[in-house]
Amino acid sequence: MSQRKRILSGIQPSGTIHIGNYFGAIENWVRLMDEYDCFFTIVDLHAITQPYDARALPQRVWDAALDNMAAGLDPAKCTIFIQSHVPEHTELCWLLTCVAPLGELYRMTQFKEKSAREGENVRAGLLCYPILQAADILIYKADAVPVGEDQAQHLELTREVARRFNGRFGDYFPEPATLIGRGARIMGLDGAAKMSKSLDNVIGVTEEPDAIWERLRPAKTDEARKRRTDPGEPDRCNIYSYHKLVTPEADLAEIAKGCRDASIGCIDCKKIFHRNLMTVLDPIRERRRDLAAHPDRVRAALDEGARKARKAARETLDGAKKLMGLL
Repeated sequence: MSQRKRILSGIQPSGTIHIGNYFGAIENWVRLMDEYDCFFTIVDLHAITQPYDARALPQRVWDAALDNMAAGLDPAKCTIFIQSHVPEHTELCWLLTCVAPLGELYRMTQFKEKSAREGENVRAGLLCYPILQAADILIYKADAVPVGEDQAQHLELTREVARRFNGRFGDYFPEPATLIGRGARIMGLDGAAKMSKSLDNVIGVTEEPDAIWERLRPAKTDEARKRRTDPGEPDRCNIYSYHKLVTPEADLAEIAKGCRDASIGCIDCKKIFHRNLMTVLDPIRERRRDLAAHPDRVRAALDEGARKARKAARETLDGAKKLMGLL
């Protein structure tokens, strides 16, 4: 058994990944593979808590596998699998539902916002899915979870569920720590909200370079720069925040100076960023093409990931059931 600490993170099958996903999460996961025993799961069971197209879901799950493997999740260095292929997740979810505090579920921000919109049509799965999320984490006894800032509340609920279980049945589940990567919150091209496919303010990781440029060209910059000769302040510019993700430190200083003294225009700044971004995205796009051309290789990696995950999950589940007095 590995002596390294273990982490788990869930991958939403919500369509093509964008640079917010990549720099906000996946890039960090890739670095963590060398340090931790990593479990990454494509959370198809979470995807069905909202209205969805059942015919489109298999392709979305497949695309999530291709995109994340292409972006660097190496099955030789981590365990990557589809959530519903490890039924121990849902069995532990029921056990944890029997100890989870109902009041905490009603206080979850996401449930409050979505239930306010949906009224009596809100589904029980939306209320209870944070318990499934807790089961995803606790069934592997994860020491830590790499998350964005918007998921911190869910991780705190996981810790609370672990405390409740441990307090009632004995010290069993560790309380996972939070790991937040360098790009925890990346704004969209409009500069008004976090990058999100639903808001169509994204740069897709596997989009072609010309298509990315067409998205980038009208993107919001420093509003003080109405003409090219107007000086600006780089820290007010959303594009400059993107530069911090891909542009070398020495070049970054030159771009900041050029913004302030107006020697670099906004279009010039975007062109430099586009060029630097392509050095990161071109290899990912090429790896995805190769993976898509060899689907059996991807399926074999997911099957092996599910086998390894089930082995670890079964051991944890059996221990939890024994503590709870189940034969």
